[in-house]
Amino acid sequence: MLEDLTTAASAASWPAAYPQGYAVVDVETTGLARDDRIVSAAVYRLDAHGEVEDHWYTTVNPERDPGPVWIHGLTSEALEGAPLFPDIAEEFASRLDGRVLVAHNAVFDWSMIAREYARAEREAPVRQRLCTIALSKELGLPLANHKLESLAAHFGVVQRRAHHALDDARVLAEAFRPSLHAAARDGVRLPLLECRPLTEWTDRSAPGIGRQAGGGGYGGYRPGSWRPSRKRPACPYPNPGRYEPGRPLKQGMRVAFSGDTSVERDLLEDRAVEAGLHVATSLSRLTSLLVTNDPDSGTSKAVKARQFGTPVVDEAAFGQLLQDVEPASEA
Repeated sequence: MLEDLTTAASAASWPAAYPQGYAVVDVETTGLARDDRIVSAAVYRLDAHGEVEDHWYTTVNPERDPGPVWIHGLTSEALEGAPLFPDIAEEFASRLDGRVLVAHNAVFDWSMIAREYARAEREAPVRQRLCTIALSKELGLPLANHKLESLAAHFGVVQRRAHHALDDARVLAEAFRPSLHAAARDGVRLPLLECRPLTEWTDRSAPGIGRQAGGGGYGGYRPGSWRPSRKRPACPYPNPGRYEPGRPLKQGMRVAFSGDTSVERDLLEDRAVEAGLHVATSLSRLTSLLVTNDPDSGTSKAVKARQFGTPVVDEAAFGQLLQDVEPASEA
């Protein structure tokens, strides 16, 4: 199967709009919350056609309890002599620079990486990401579920050490290449999403989170302190009415959000405001569009959207719409 896909894609013209390089990434962490830390990271650099150029791996001292050791296998003792994230930030950045970040559930890996760079008072040089779960959906792959092992099995890739960052990144790189070639062969638009660096606003009076034994502490890191890097002004444009499926958004449209989003809500709302949209905190008959990844949920906004007939799109579709927002009509 791999040879067939590769041959078919190579024989056809490669889509000119496809990226010129990829960084397939996996990070293992102390947990899933926004104040959790990276304990190991791996990057496989791929060229424009998905061929492996090189790979890199490191453990990272998280300066706290390593969390689910039974998953990633990295104990406090194993991480005691590992470098701190600021010590590997430059090398990590060199592996990401100028490439699309590829990961399985990419929003998680990107969020953890972005937060680590914010703590180090730096920015990760990543501007776009590609989630292999989203790509497998675009390709209509017949998977029982969207776990990495299912994607690997579909392409005949053998996992050796599940939840080890280097092996997970290798497995994903090997599964991504035939996925990329299948997309190129069929002219599938890659589900690329924007990555925006995070800014950590700190309260120096807040208690810090301590390092592991023998280390110092953070002067101002406070869980939950993540905010966008710019304040959102009021929308200067009148509401042009409801969004019409198949047509672009227009400046001034009132957009509401409901439920969990892969991009942090503050950043997603900030993007909408930058595009000239009005971010509404509630849903009414004047709302132009509801953005939700779970339209059948029982949230008040989703219920009202069904009652009012408000158009609904998911986050990925909204991200695409944001790329081409019509200017407001002249008065």
